[in-house]
Amino acid sequence: MLLTITTTHHPASDLGHLLHKHPDRTQRFELAAGVAHVVYPEVSDERCTAALVLEVDPVELVRSARSSPGEGFSLGQYVNDRPYAASSLLAVALGKVFGSAMRGRCAARPELAETGIPLELHVPVLPCRGGPEFAGRLFGPLGWTVSATPIALDPAFPEWGESRYVDLRLTGTLRLADALTQLYVLLPVLDDAKHYWVAADEVDKLIRAGGEWLAAHPERELITARYLAHQRRFATEALARLSELDDRPAEADETPEVSNTHDTADERLPSLAEQRRAAILAELRTAHAARVVDLGCGEGNLLRTLLSQREFTEVVGVDVAAGALNTAEARLRLENLPERQRARIKLFQGSVTYADDRLIGYDAIVLSEVVEHLDLPRLPALAAAVFGVARPSTVVMTTPNAEYNTRWGSLPAGTKRHPDHRFEWTRAEFAAWADEVSTTYGYENRMLPVGPEDPERGAPTQLAVFTKNEGTS
Repeated sequence: MLLTITTTHHPASDLGHLLHKHPDRTQRFELAAGVAHVVYPEVSDERCTAALVLEVDPVELVRSARSSPGEGFSLGQYVNDRPYAASSLLAVALGKVFGSAMRGRCAARPELAETGIPLELHVPVLPCRGGPEFAGRLFGPLGWTVSATPIALDPAFPEWGESRYVDLRLTGTLRLADALTQLYVLLPVLDDAKHYWVAADEVDKLIRAGGEWLAAHPERELITARYLAHQRRFATEALARLSELDDRPAEADETPEVSNTHDTADERLPSLAEQRRAAILAELRTAHAARVVDLGCGEGNLLRTLLSQREFTEVVGVDVAAGALNTAEARLRLENLPERQRARIKLFQGSVTYADDRLIGYDAIVLSEVVEHLDLPRLPALAAAVFGVARPSTVVMTTPNAEYNTRWGSLPAGTKRHPDHRFEWTRAEFAAWADEVSTTYGYENRMLPVGPEDPERGAPTQLAVFTKNEGTS
């Protein structure tokens, strides 16, 4: 099996720092499935390529009893495509060999680890159950340009047609950590097979590696089902946990669709994230806001919605993470937009807790699922920056309702919806904070529920609309 990772970032040799593998050394790693090697076929300041080569021993793989149940006595365990076709075994090698890079750790170049760089990932032989178009459905929404070239069964006999293998090449500008984790998750999804026993800990691996990009992926149900080998109990748990990241409540009588078919799930109700975007859009329209800032825009889900509506003449996305902005730019495909459309949107780096003169003069600022990611002592700085300095006519803010958390069957008592949440407010706590900010800075506020309301716990998301008092500057 072979994977190559190429960058033209300058100096390109910094790829060695990000991967924690020195370009001047050939390195060998013993794995349960065989032996992995890391080599650098080309190294220069202009272009650098790292290659991960995995030599699989099918006989040893059977002896280690890590193969799927029911196959141990089959000749197919010894004669198969595992030595040369990328699969879940290559994903395991990625996790073992490039674990630090996948976690985004790089003491030598910490700023580079958080930056999107030009990348090309190449897997020459990859099983793709679903055809080349399926590879595009998986990687395209993540910001990649996808080339999946079918491989003939035998070039000498073209009438035999194409095999189920493709030559996959991905190009894009992403953080290396994101690129590796996406490949780690999607390799076994493309193959639709796991070459080892799938247990409960695979759910944790999926959540750690997939994180927020999988929560927002349009094919997340299918990805989850395939990654977990169509084990319904594991897929149900994983989808519930991903719903927490996307804030999508699972109704008590709703069971996620996980079957042995290779189709996506049936039509479903809009996710809470979608309902939240719709609620924000409605409030911006009510306020007649034309120039809007999405402060803490992340990877651009709300920006995409705003950009699709012509009444918003200027849309600005601001985030503290350069990697998130790079992903947003790729997902919005800004380089392909017509000039007039491209002129409507701006992206720049900034913090929600620092006064920023670039935000002055806009009609509205949106803080969607942002405030809970801050430490409580930093909230006065956010209030001062947004309400005291930027002072838009309207501020729309959403945040989770902590009271609703008990509706999540998979969320243990006292656990927050997202590991990065520093706190989560009850409805009374959010209302008290909103009143204090409004009194201090000359605004009025009203509170709205978003999502299905529980008679006792309220809605899963709480939305506040702050309107600047007339006559205040």
